[in-house]
Amino acid sequence: MRDEDVLAAVRALAPVLRGRAAEAEELRRVPDASVAELTRTGFFRLLRPRRHGGLAADPAVFYAAVHELARACGSTAWAAAALGVHPWYVAQLDARAQDEVWDAADPGTDSALICSSHAPTGTVTPAAGGFRLSGRWHFSAGCDHAAWALLGGVVADADGTPVDMRTFLVPRSDYRVDDVWDTVGLRGTGSNDVVVDDAFVPAHRTLGYGPVTSLRCPGHDVNPEPVFRLPYAAVFTTAVSTVMVGIAEGAHDHHVARARAAAGRPHGRRLAEDPFAQVRLARAAAEIDAARLQLARNTAELYAAARAGREPSPALRVRARRDQALAAERAVTAVDLLRGNTAGGPLRGGDDVLGRAWRDLHTGRGQAANDVERALVLYGRSALGLDVDDPMV
Repeated sequence: MRDEDVLAAVRALAPVLRGRAAEAEELRRVPDASVAELTRTGFFRLLRPRRHGGLAADPAVFYAAVHELARACGSTAWAAAALGVHPWYVAQLDARAQDEVWDAADPGTDSALICSSHAPTGTVTPAAGGFRLSGRWHFSAGCDHAAWALLGGVVADADGTPVDMRTFLVPRSDYRVDDVWDTVGLRGTGSNDVVVDDAFVPAHRTLGYGPVTSLRCPGHDVNPEPVFRLPYAAVFTTAVSTVMVGIAEGAHDHHVARARAAAGRPHGRRLAEDPFAQVRLARAAAEIDAARLQLARNTAELYAAARAGREPSPALRVRARRDQALAAERAVTAVDLLRGNTAGGPLRGGDDVLGRAWRDLHTGRGQAANDVERALVLYGRSALGLDVDDPMV
C-alpha cells in the first residue's frame, strides 16, 4: 500500500462518513462501521513505523487525509486524527513498548488503536522498574475504539516537588472508559474519560516531555524515517487545526451549493444575488485558504529539515505554533461569517451541515492547542529575543 492509495481510499470513503454524521452525533461516538472502514483504507498506518507494518508517510499526506475526513464529518475526523497521530508518539518510545503495542495486534489489522489524554491529571508514584498510575483523564477522543491509552502525569520527588512531566502508555486491561461525553458540538468524538486504578507502568512505557521537546527520543534508535524527527507539538497541534479547517471548508462548500440552488430570500432577495452574502462567502473562503496555506508551508519546511537531518529552527517551531492556533481561529471566523448569511438556521438542531459545523468549531475552539493568545505570546517572545520554554513548541 502506498501513501497515495490511502489518500484515494479516504476520499472515496468520505461521502459514506458524511452520511453518518448525524448518526455519530446521536451515538456520541464514531460508529463502529466507520472505524472499520477507515482501518481498511490504511489511514491508521500512515504515521506508524515501517518496522511495524506502517507507512511512515510524509506528514502532508496524513493531514490531507484528515482534511478530507473533516470536510465530511467533523466528529469522525477529530477522533480519527487523534487515533491516527498516536502511532507517531508510540514510535518515540523504547522499542519494547512499540513491540508490545504492535506485535500483540492481530496480524494485518489495526486493532492496536491508541487514544490519549496528555494533561497531567493523574497521580504518579515511582515503583521498582517503573511507576504506579491512578486517576481520571478527560477528553480522550475515540477512546471507545482504542486498545491503548497515552496518559499524562507529573512525577514528584520525595518532598512532593514536581521534577518531571511524563506520558504513560497503558493497555486497555489497565483502564476503563467512563461514558461522560455529552456536548453541544463534536458530539460524535466519544471524548470520554479514561480511569485508571493503581496500574503498574514499566519504565520503558513512559517518556518525559524533555526528550520529546528536544527531539532526543529512544524510538529514534529503531525508527530512522524522517517523519519521526518532527516536533510532537507541531505534529499534534497541526492535526487539531487541520480538522478545524476541514470542517470550515466542508461547511463553505455545502453553503455555496445550497445558495446556488435555493430560492429562499433571508434578507429580502435571493441569497446568491445578495452582495453582502457574496462578501461573506469571499471572506470565509479567504480565511480557509490562508489557514491551509500556512499549515502546509510549515509542515513542508519542518519535514524538509527532518529529511535533511537537521533540527527545525526555534523560529520555525514558534511560527508553526502561531499559525496552528490562528488556523483554528480562522476556521471559526469563516463559519461565523457563513452563519450571517442564514439568519437563525444554524442555531437549530438536527441534520444541518452548517449548523453542525458551527457547533463543532465553537466546541473545538476550547481545545488547549487552540488557545490563540498563549500561542501568540510564544511567537512574540521569540521575535523579541526572549526565551521560549513551552512543551507546545
